[in-house]
Amino acid sequence: MKVKRIVSNIQAHDPQAAKRFYQDVLGLDLLMDHGWIATYGSAEEMSIQISFATEGGSHTPVPELSIEVDDVDAAHERMREAGFAIEYGPADEPWGVRRFYVRDPFGKLVNILAHR
Repeated sequence: MKVKRIVSNIQAHDPQAAKRFYQDVLGLDLLMDHGWIATYGSAEEMSIQISFATEGGSHTPVPELSIEVDDVDAAHERMREAGFAIEYGPADEPWGVRRFYVRDPFGKLVNILAHR
């Protein structure tokens, strides 16, 4: 047996509310939409990771999602321009990432990061 994919599922009363945050701002593709579930991602990049943590690092809360991008400063600016409140950062962390925290439309704490 081999794990092929791990997908985070977030309970949402209106899955279409994810479009502005995940598709319009972050640029993810809508991979599946059945009305009751909408899945965003990248057909080009699929990887398998799952993390368990007591804190988010640098004494921050544990984020519910981590999304790696190629340009964290551009992502930060797009989130700010779209009106999403930044809760932490951007910050250069001692373990080699630059990141910030933002809440998605469902109140989930999202860690947006890029490796330096």
